Amino acid sequence: MFKRAHFFFAFVILAASAAAAADQITLKNGDRISGAIVSADGTNLTFKTDYAGTLTIKLDSVQAISSDQPIYITTTGGRVLVGTITQSDGNLQVATENSGQVTLARQDVKTMRSQAEQRHYGAWGGFLDSGLSLARGNANTTDFTVGATATRMTDRTKAAAFVNSLRSSGTVNGTTLTTASAIHAGLRFDFNLSQKTFAFAFTDFDHDRFQQLDLRNVIGGGLGYHLVKTAATNFDLFGGGSLNQEYFTTLTRRSGELLAGESLDHKLSSSFSVRERLEFYPNISDIGQYRVVFDLGAIAKVTKIFSWQVDASDRYITNPVNGLKGNDLLFTTGVRVAFGANKGM
Repeated sequence: MFKRAHFFFAFVILAASAAAAADQITLKNGDRISGAIVSADGTNLTFKTDYAGTLTIKLDSVQAISSDQPIYITTTGGRVLVGTITQSDGNLQVATENSGQVTLARQDVKTMRSQAEQRHYGAWGGFLDSGLSLARGNANTTDFTVGATATRMTDRTKAAAFVNSLRSSGTVNGTTLTTASAIHAGLRFDFNLSQKTFAFAFTDFDHDRFQQLDLRNVIGGGLGYHLVKTAATNFDLFGGGSLNQEYFTTLTRRSGELLAGESLDHKLSSSFSVRERLEFYPNISDIGQYRVVFDLGAIAKVTKIFSWQVDASDRYITNPVNGLKGNDLLFTTGVRVAFGANKGM
């Protein structure tokens, strides 16, 4: 009986200690929330809880904040402080190791990040995707897909690079034929002009053997607007222009284009997310012609490193050569491996 009581009280003490060690926020309506500070900008606070997942809270609704783990504070003047924090009455107290306690006015705080978020800040990270399908018997078929995405994000910028490829072949009665061969790749750089607006520049590369497209290179840029920007959802609208250079087997074309598009990234839960992107390119050198780029994907996280991904991509043109079809749809699925700053996220 004594051992049971001893174990019970030890459990209560440990549980109380764990609860006391959590970061705390108090809302202006009196509600208190325990968890861990993830990050904050001048508008929103991202707060992770065990019972409600990750929350996005308006800073204007927060009365007080306290942390038990060091937080990285960046001021509007560019100064970086590290320490545990408490906030009340509009001022933030930072208990630093080297400078002692530093008091900051709330309007002087540009960002706050946890240690994990600070490690990811400004670092490259991304994903490697692969998929393989085999059939052996009266007909032998092989479908292989491989892709990679890398991104680097700061408060003002986002740089990204990607490549996706698909190759399929089949053997029937001793004759081997390639049935699909396509590669899509690109580079993009975004620069935030404000909390809602951004400028961007990009270059895309496409190769499609069965559209007789040796290479398409598109260089362009424009402006965009963050219609929705939260910890769980990013929805952007953007527009601009581009120069399209197409090198087909039998001809070469160069044309100017306009650009209008939208993109959506949404986390349905901590382990499942979807993304979608649609771009429309009306041709201004050959009025009436246009291109459409559409990408759709879903990712289910299995572990911190491994996920299962499903992707669909469609590239459509109204003026293919030699009477060929104007679009090719690529559908891939397989294992995704996270690396760099995305590892463990």
